[in-house]
Amino acid sequence: MIETPAFLDTHRPETVPDLVISHGITPFHLARRPVRGRLIRLGKLADIMVSRHDIPDCGRQLAGEALSLVAGLSAGLKFKGSFSLQIKGDGPISMLVADCTDAGELRFYLRAPESLDPAPAKALLGEGYFAFTIDQGAHTERHQGIVALEGETLADMAMHYFATSEQHQCWMRLYCEKTPDGWRAGALLLEKIAEEGGIVADKTDDEDAWETAGILGNTLTAAEIFDPHLSATTLIERLFGSQDVLIDRPRAVSLGCRCNRARLASVLSTFPEDDLDHMAEGGTITMNCEFCNVGFRFERTEIAR
Repeated sequence: MIETPAFLDTHRPETVPDLVISHGITPFHLARRPVRGRLIRLGKLADIMVSRHDIPDCGRQLAGEALSLVAGLSAGLKFKGSFSLQIKGDGPISMLVADCTDAGELRFYLRAPESLDPAPAKALLGEGYFAFTIDQGAHTERHQGIVALEGETLADMAMHYFATSEQHQCWMRLYCEKTPDGWRAGALLLEKIAEEGGIVADKTDDEDAWETAGILGNTLTAAEIFDPHLSATTLIERLFGSQDVLIDRPRAVSLGCRCNRARLASVLSTFPEDDLDHMAEGGTITMNCEFCNVGFRFERTEIAR
């Protein structure tokens, strides 16, 4: 049997456990009002993802919020591709990357010291930039918007981005904490949308409806969003039932890293021969994916510049 060369091998180890949250994202909109929203509940997936990485708890909390954010925003895309959040700052958490595909596949990477005291997101990230990127795949141009880090929380930073870069009104609350059942994460996102069909709406009524939606959304608690006995439909109706809420079909989320042996072999092949020799132990190079923390082993002889 002929062995597949590393640079052609698209195999990757199975990620255990392989969990899909079938009702991870529940879209909804308010009838006759310029408001649509999404409720995100990552459930056990949050614990599986943030616990795979050796990072402090405040980093896990920030990662859970970021995963909920990109899951919710990606659900609004009308094409195949991925939606990414990238933050780089001069704080103790110097890098945060999270993305979600149109199929709901999530991954993240966070660079932080092993020990870190709890602090607001602004203190953890410091000064730097906040970027969203839409990637529709090969042969298409990526769309990216970048703004300065502004706001105390990750939700504040995201709302600042949409207000300054996209001139689009968004409201959001992000949740992540360690519960007796493990880490849980979720979010509530609201967007103000334009009227369709050429109908000119009363601007005052629009603003009142938008303000009311935010006030109602603010009543959502972490205990409610993490309650496994409270369905997403019940929770949305509890929050917005007085506003003629209409609930759309839910979407699934899962752990979906896109690493494989061929990609990592390609990265290794860019290193000088001396560096590869230094990296090899007993003739084997081990390389971990920074997103899913899965290790790949390569024989030194497989990797040639």
